[in-house]
Amino acid sequence: MSWTLTADLVPALARGAAVLGTGGGGDPYIGSLLAKQALAEHGEVTVVTLDEVPDDALVLTVAMMGAPTVMVEKLPSLDEVIAPVAALGTYLGRPVTHIACAEVGGVNSTIPVAAAAALGLPLIDGDGMGRAFPELQMVLPTLYGVTASPLAFSDEKGNVGVLQTVDNHWTERIARVACVEMGCSIMISGFPMEGAVAREALVPGSLQHCIAIGAGIADARAAKEDAVGRTVELLGGREFFAGKVVDVHRGTTSGFARGTARIENPSCTLTLSFQNEHLIAEADGEVLVTTPDLIIVLDHDSGEPITTEGLRYGQRVRVVAAPSDPRWHSADALAMVGPGYFGYDVPSHRFDGTQEAAVAAEPAEATA
Repeated sequence: MSWTLTADLVPALARGAAVLGTGGGGDPYIGSLLAKQALAEHGEVTVVTLDEVPDDALVLTVAMMGAPTVMVEKLPSLDEVIAPVAALGTYLGRPVTHIACAEVGGVNSTIPVAAAAALGLPLIDGDGMGRAFPELQMVLPTLYGVTASPLAFSDEKGNVGVLQTVDNHWTERIARVACVEMGCSIMISGFPMEGAVAREALVPGSLQHCIAIGAGIADARAAKEDAVGRTVELLGGREFFAGKVVDVHRGTTSGFARGTARIENPSCTLTLSFQNEHLIAEADGEVLVTTPDLIIVLDHDSGEPITTEGLRYGQRVRVVAAPSDPRWHSADALAMVGPGYFGYDVPSHRFDGTQEAAVAAEPAEATA
């Protein structure tokens, strides 16, 4: 059933999306501000379930592309958010009927809220990942043959463009170059699909899941209960490490925030490697969890999610692993988002510590 997304739900949505963002996806606070501004100026957003989307609907995803660290400095405007949707509607020669999240993690859960409010369109309660990933082609619709292009993009200066590419990897390559030239942070709209395809390719119920996680953290804290434990329960995951952040190396290269973080406790040292999102967790050289399952860093006491750009020396944190959508564990999906794709010569390690069979992966530099 459809429901109404109001401004009072935005904080829980953003907090839950920061959890599912696995360290990446952009600062949820910035996305909250943008969503609240759009809701205040244009009214509430109607959210529809996937089974309510007509077969012949034209669904577009809306997202921020670029390094999350840059977005903190380069705040987007509503005009920048809706420009790609308008450009793509014109290019396709059809009215856009629904907005969807490309990824539910981080700021890309709330930017589509702003777009839907400003455009007066319904928002789909679903997304293309069930989490966040660093590259544009890394969505479940790719596995269903949905093309990322035509893809429209815009920046804060008013530049707008539309790409038509031969496949989703080329969309990522060309758009990433444009993103770097336009300041390492742009707004995009793409993956045009009809309703029948969206119902099959998207992850259902993503927005409600985010709100439940975000509200669960707040409720646990108010009741003086363990907010991390509540989050683990809602995710169906496990807490696998706790300690103090002792070192963070981070830099913006090729439009990504890349780096490592070391977390220590009296027993051992955990190393997290990330490219926008956390990709691999190792304890004293032993791999514990890898992409595509979720690796999430939470504040030790409050349970608030900590993004990769928010990691700081001295923070006391707890690290949680959670399962991803089952479709991410097919051979084709692991070749696209598994550790091998990012240059780690290890098999995928699930949230529960079990290993998956190794699969061939294209080298990461193929789409850098």
